[in-house]
Amino acid sequence: MPAENELGDWFRSIPVVTRWWFSLSVVFTLLGRFGVLNVMYMFLNFDLVVYKFQFWRLFTCIVFYPLSPQTGFHYLINLYFLYSYSRRLESGLFDGRPADHLFMLIFNCIILIIIGFLVNLFFLMDPLVLSVLYVWCQINRDMIVQFWFGMQFKAMYLPWVLAIFNMVVGGGGMKEILGIFVGHLYFFLMFKYPQDFGGARFLSTPGILYKLLPNRRGGVSGFGMPPASRRATDDGNAGGGRHAWGQGRRLDDD
Repeated sequence: MPAENELGDWFRSIPVVTRWWFSLSVVFTLLGRFGVLNVMYMFLNFDLVVYKFQFWRLFTCIVFYPLSPQTGFHYLINLYFLYSYSRRLESGLFDGRPADHLFMLIFNCIILIIIGFLVNLFFLMDPLVLSVLYVWCQINRDMIVQFWFGMQFKAMYLPWVLAIFNMVVGGGGMKEILGIFVGHLYFFLMFKYPQDFGGARFLSTPGILYKLLPNRRGGVSGFGMPPASRRATDDGNAGGGRHAWGQGRRLDDD
């Protein structure tokens, strides 16, 4: 099979919401890197959005990443996490329900944009990816994942390990903390508060998203309840083999 056919088959196999998010994050970043798009029109800024009506910044701040020789590796790691954990959620917890997956991303984006306005955060790819990873880790909290240097721990600790790792290596970590906060907010409002505390469900996917992305027959039913079996079996070994960057494996794999 020609290489281009294999690449096309791989691309089409990515769930639709993850496919678009991944593709836009690559296209906009590369267009900015090669000067086709002006970086000055991409970042989030309250005055420019509210008073200059540059509403496109609410979108570009999510899919654009400012590439440089210093940030290139971090961007590739972000793409890996985006592809890996968004795909696992969309084909696991949100299987057959792409509108619900899209709603999670929209909710997380809205919260991050509000925070970005308050703290002058210009680009949101880092915390958005971490928010999605956090949700996956909560759904699969007891799965054993493997990190660099052979470190193994439960998935629920992975977001914190990544935040600490970035603090030590990159001198950052605050964007990861924001991503953890936003991911926890979504998970709490959608799952924990209604189920564990008997509270009202504040989050519900708008009907317009279901019209845009209809449910697929045969998907997991009962939105708003993470299946218990899914926590232990959710595609933790997808991609082949054991990968260092937080890929899950079950305890009985050895």
